[in-house]
Amino acid sequence: MHPAASRSFSLRLWRAFAALCVLLWLGAAAAAPAAPAASTAAAERGALFRVTLDGHVMHLFGTMHVGVPEFYPLEPRIADALRSASTLALEIDPEQSRAGMQAALAAHGLLARGDRTYDTLPPAQRARLARLLRQGGFDPAAMLAFKPVLLATMLTMSEYARLGYRGDLSSEAWLAQTARAHGVRVTSLESLAEQLSALDRLAEPARWRFLEEMMDTIAAGAQRAEAQDIVRAWSTADRAALERIAARCEADRSVSGRFVSQVLLHERNAVLAARLLQLLRSEERTVGAIGVLHLVGSGAVPALLEQGGAQVERVY
Repeated sequence: MHPAASRSFSLRLWRAFAALCVLLWLGAAAAAPAAPAASTAAAERGALFRVTLDGHVMHLFGTMHVGVPEFYPLEPRIADALRSASTLALEIDPEQSRAGMQAALAAHGLLARGDRTYDTLPPAQRARLARLLRQGGFDPAAMLAFKPVLLATMLTMSEYARLGYRGDLSSEAWLAQTARAHGVRVTSLESLAEQLSALDRLAEPARWRFLEEMMDTIAAGAQRAEAQDIVRAWSTADRAALERIAARCEADRSVSGRFVSQVLLHERNAVLAARLLQLLRSEERTVGAIGVLHLVGSGAVPALLEQGGAQVERVY
């Protein structure tokens, strides 16, 4: 694959990864989040919006689904908003049960028992997939039970793990832990089944292309470079950089690029915005926290909230 094409596809895979909390539960299901070390200065990270409607206030934060100890604590305005909130709404509450994850996987993430479709891949491609799975710390024999798009996205997550980014140090884990410490209710805007079913939407020929391109971009090293760029943009609340990333993704007209933009982001943005508006109307003080890429680019959640009648101010 040409280096520019590898970089473009790594953006699409990052977008798929950053849009889906479900990968946290696949990587560390039912594990309690580690207690992050406090940083010396809590910096602005991600993106923060203040949303108001009929006297009700929601702080809407753009999360990162992996992290390192140095990201915490998040800056004081977020902690203050949590302390005064009745509810924290996440894409998925990290304390959802393992049983729920297993049921969702069985319905949407696993091949039918006895399906040996991976055996039909050319030998060189099968060998490369096995090598990349081992590189990511996976057992190839066990992982071939997963459907190809989910497998591709899990391999993407393994690249972030190799860079030192951890699912148990995600923004969601810190927010949920902080909220519960203050007696704040934590709720989910989506279910594991909804998120996994989104990954299962790609048509049969294209899902194998998705996996093949993923292997190309990891082998080319583009995935690691792009991961560092995007985490850097989130960790410094670099608004311009996040918008540039969104614009590059939206300009990608490939099959997998359109799938990520249209299904994993734009369609889910509409659902997330509707559920956030419902919460905003029903409770006076709330916090919403969803993947940062839902908050930037065209068709983003803040714009949809405005269309629903809310007033939206970008704090950073």
